[in-house]
Amino acid sequence: MLTKPEDAASTLSRQFRTARPAVAIVGATGAVGAELLQCLERRNFPLASLRLLASARSAGKTLTFAGEQIVVEELTEASFEGIDLALFSAGSGTSKHYADIAVKAGAIVVDNSSAFRMYPDVPLIVPEVNGAALATHRGIIANPNCVAAIATVALAPLHSAHPIRRLNIATYQSASGAGAAAMEELRESTAAYLNGESYQPRVLPHPYAFNFFSHNADVDQESGYNGEELKVIAETRRILGADELPVGITCIRVPVLRAHGMAITVTFDEAVTPEAARSLLTDAPGLKLVDDRAANRFPMPSEASGEDDVLVGRIRRDLGDPSGRSIALFVVGDQLLKGAALNAVQIAEALLVR
Repeated sequence: MLTKPEDAASTLSRQFRTARPAVAIVGATGAVGAELLQCLERRNFPLASLRLLASARSAGKTLTFAGEQIVVEELTEASFEGIDLALFSAGSGTSKHYADIAVKAGAIVVDNSSAFRMYPDVPLIVPEVNGAALATHRGIIANPNCVAAIATVALAPLHSAHPIRRLNIATYQSASGAGAAAMEELRESTAAYLNGESYQPRVLPHPYAFNFFSHNADVDQESGYNGEELKVIAETRRILGADELPVGITCIRVPVLRAHGMAITVTFDEAVTPEAARSLLTDAPGLKLVDDRAANRFPMPSEASGEDDVLVGRIRRDLGDPSGRSIALFVVGDQLLKGAALNAVQIAEALLVR
């Protein structure tokens, strides 16, 4: 990891060297890679060229971008020559091996894996929340965990006005968080269940159709928290700039194809009314208020899927806190977009030469 002032990353411009950067996507054939392609096209990102990189078994496939067929190339150490922006979405092992190579070749890396998220010299960025921290990057920028990214879009406007003293979160995480293979397993197992057929799980550890279970990350035997929960705690603190913020969390995998939901109870250092919280969230960047009590209509994965904005609603006083300092809300965001690809492209957009 690059950490010393004399390292190659320290000499890089904080922006791209050109107004039309050459872009590479590492892990282009995966679920997030596909969304990165679509985000770049849909948002008219001003790229000069596009290189699609993946493992040897995917090399030779073709993917469509802006009406053109692009051949996927095998990822090698020579893949980053002439590249200005490298969007990584191929797992932490790949990132740890190739990110420094890309930076030394002159690229800025935006990494979707967990590899660098807690490195003190690598900014962990949600542009609507802590975009100013991009000024400190030294070649590598980390994209947060999907839950942390989605949650902090809703939490930041509240925290800016009324410092948060505690969070309690329960998540309802979709198949997309476990990748394209898990999404397919949900489709197949649901079809089998409805047809009265047996289905042996291959990707996830438990039957998925019409079931939910504790997130499939490994469980820390001492604390009882799984790796997903520990990531969300650490990354939420870092993104909000609240290193000691108490966070309680339970992460659950639910049989939904894409878009994560989360029930969040926020405790402030002073009394905050639901009306005040709603006012802060109504016009906040990256958020869409869905809070219709009369119609019992609140954020849902079916409406968040494919949407750039994070949906927030069900805003109400926590009746379990008689002090009036706690507000409950429900948040849903597309894991593949704001939880991954869209956030990475927004980071890249913030680095464009204006």
